[in-house]
Amino acid sequence: MTEHRAELVAEAGRIIVQGSKSFRFASQIFDEQTRERSWLLYAWCRACDDITDGQVLGHGAVAPADPQDRIAFIREKTAEALAGKSTGLAAFDALGAVTAECSIPAELPGDHLGGFARDAAGWRPETEEDLLAYCYQVAGAVGVMMAHVMGVAPTDRDTLDRASDLGIAFQLANIARDIVDDARVGRVYLPLQWLRAERLEFADLADPVHRPALARLGKRLAALARKYRESSRVGAARLSFRSRWAVLAAARIYGEVAERAEALGEQAWDSRIVIHKPEKLQLVAAALVDAFRPAPEVSREGLWTRPLALERRFDRLSATAPSAAQRAARR
Repeated sequence: MTEHRAELVAEAGRIIVQGSKSFRFASQIFDEQTRERSWLLYAWCRACDDITDGQVLGHGAVAPADPQDRIAFIREKTAEALAGKSTGLAAFDALGAVTAECSIPAELPGDHLGGFARDAAGWRPETEEDLLAYCYQVAGAVGVMMAHVMGVAPTDRDTLDRASDLGIAFQLANIARDIVDDARVGRVYLPLQWLRAERLEFADLADPVHRPALARLGKRLAALARKYRESSRVGAARLSFRSRWAVLAAARIYGEVAERAEALGEQAWDSRIVIHKPEKLQLVAAALVDAFRPAPEVSREGLWTRPLALERRFDRLSATAPSAAQRAARR
């Protein structure tokens, strides 16, 4: 390990300690090399999120006055890192290191930045397809990059798709947990079609009088997350043992968030759902049992599937990409 890489790993470790206790908890199961690489990737993801939202390590978000300038800055530094240049910023240099070591395709970081661009533009989904496409950008693409970190071959499309499924499940759990908190800062990730079915407007989501409807929407998100999480177990079974255990542990921890949001019903947003360390230990132990089990037989039929590189549009980072409804209207 070079001195510079060692410094990047140390800084990435510091970032993950403060930025994501759940991810760090699960990452301890990885072998040393995979753990370091996962931290390097996380550091970049965390930096992009913080810069976009005007926050520090996921906390204290303040809506920035210059969101598009921030997206342009992230794109510029990411492009420099992917080109092998030193950016002078540890988190972006960390991305350069891990993409070079693991041959991560450049379009995957680009896909991830597309989610931040949508947030910066105040985008909201119209359909479930729109929601799932966004979940892919902000989390599914990270799952695919993590699959490359764990040694999945770039030609193994099914395993990479199932890694994307797990990221999508994670984001659906986050959305279910944060419906009210997001609404208070003007962010809504529930599809407009879902809201219409419940006779809700965007402005209604933070009002406690609408909690019965929110409970039904939370249940719908949890059920959707469950489908994608189950699909991901098939891909996890193809990983090395320690990677398999780590992935299944993360799936159980984040899955518990979605399941708890569903179980709490109308009380799900009275306080933030937190999975405490003793509970995480139990979930990690359960994941160890899962890791010894044979792969489940779960088809991906009917699940949203990430685009192939050749299917991506040149404006994949644009926040103004047409929604499913808009595409249908043009046919």
